[in-house]
Amino acid sequence: MPFRATKIVATLGPASSEPALLEKMIRAGVNVVRLNFSHGTAQDHIDRARLVREAAARAGCEVAIMADLQGPKIRVGKFAQGKVQLTIGHKFILDASRAEPGDENGVGLDYKELPRDVKAGDILLLNDGLIVMKVEAVKGEAVHAVVVMGGELSNNKGINKQGGGLTAPALTAKDMEDIKTAMAFQADYVAVSFPQNATDMEMARQLCNVAAAQFNHKPHLIAKIERAEAIPRLVEILAASDGIMVARGDLAIEVGNAAVPALQKRMIKLAHEMDKTVITATHMMESMINNPVPTRAEVSDVANAVLDGSDAVMTSAETAAGKYPLETVVEMANICAAAEEAEEVALDADFSGKTFARIDQSIAMGALFTAYHLGAKAIVALTDSGSTALWMSRHRIHIPIYAVTSKVASQRKMALYRNVTPLLMDTSADRDTALAQAEAHLKARGIVQTGDTYAITCGEPMGTPGGTNTLKICKVS
Repeated sequence: MPFRATKIVATLGPASSEPALLEKMIRAGVNVVRLNFSHGTAQDHIDRARLVREAAARAGCEVAIMADLQGPKIRVGKFAQGKVQLTIGHKFILDASRAEPGDENGVGLDYKELPRDVKAGDILLLNDGLIVMKVEAVKGEAVHAVVVMGGELSNNKGINKQGGGLTAPALTAKDMEDIKTAMAFQADYVAVSFPQNATDMEMARQLCNVAAAQFNHKPHLIAKIERAEAIPRLVEILAASDGIMVARGDLAIEVGNAAVPALQKRMIKLAHEMDKTVITATHMMESMINNPVPTRAEVSDVANAVLDGSDAVMTSAETAAGKYPLETVVEMANICAAAEEAEEVALDADFSGKTFARIDQSIAMGALFTAYHLGAKAIVALTDSGSTALWMSRHRIHIPIYAVTSKVASQRKMALYRNVTPLLMDTSADRDTALAQAEAHLKARGIVQTGDTYAITCGEPMGTPGGTNTLKICKVS
């Protein structure tokens, strides 16, 4: 398998929960497994987390687990016949007070605040934007609308408001319980759905840290950017998060399909500038739910996400419910590797005019610069928390970065970092012994051999978080 810098996040579901298949998917290139908390019980997620850890152990590597919170249910209720057919010009009532099942004239709402969030003239998009309605009037708890673009509307389909403006809180009571479940199995990442501002992310972090305190665990938080309101607040949301997910499905419905590609590029660039991770998601290999090969457009989409600088690309239904979960991972890995060969390295330009106030960050940048100009075979970071490896991973360099840590939690979190291969190793408190152990580790894995040059960073004293203060250039004897 060719070396691949871009990571793959795969959603686990009924199609991929067989232990042998999951192991094959991990061997084929899955780095992070996403558990979708929109489906299943708490026990289902606990069981699946154990399944992931066991499959990763058999595959001889560590993967990260991402718990993806459901967020607010901004959906219609259920229909008496399961679905209705709506045509252009049809009058339809979305009624928050309606208890009985829906029919062709109207339906109840799971989202009870809709009547207070909309006014006459607003455009509502239902079922991922396939059905469009214009609000004509709001009467008490009932939103009276006319169908602008028709189609089939079935039970519990989502509602979006064009341009954003729905007030649903990012964290629901269910999410708060789900955070406790995710921390019970020490999820490495928690993805927060529909955050509107930094406060949403800060609240999620506080809830995670409280729930995980008994395990001495602190997950990293990913903000899913899927609301129009989040776009002008990207900087504050990024500052309060460890990374973002470009969640193109709901985002496209709110801001329009045409706006998403440019937003994707902007978000990825901003995440890099702020030393955060970024996942590009939604409909990446959608056709592979039913077909064994992707479309040419999907290949281009994944490749462009790689060339934009995504840390990871993500599958959803393709691996959770599709017919070809393993084939999807294999195709995605091959596309990523091919796209990376075409990347341009502009390290000198990256550093032009930059200053680094922290010693550990300066050492990390020095390692990149020196290794690149020396043509080193590898860059090795002895790291406690993984921050040195994260900083290095923000810059494109066609030299693999190996992050050596003694902490399994750090190893798993670094599974998401672009161009970083995390390795677990008990490092000695003595620097020279640790450096010798690291080189032996690399030689044993076939990463370096006699005559190769590599750069290594570490801290003195060893094992101090944020203490990286040493860069050494080594030649394997």
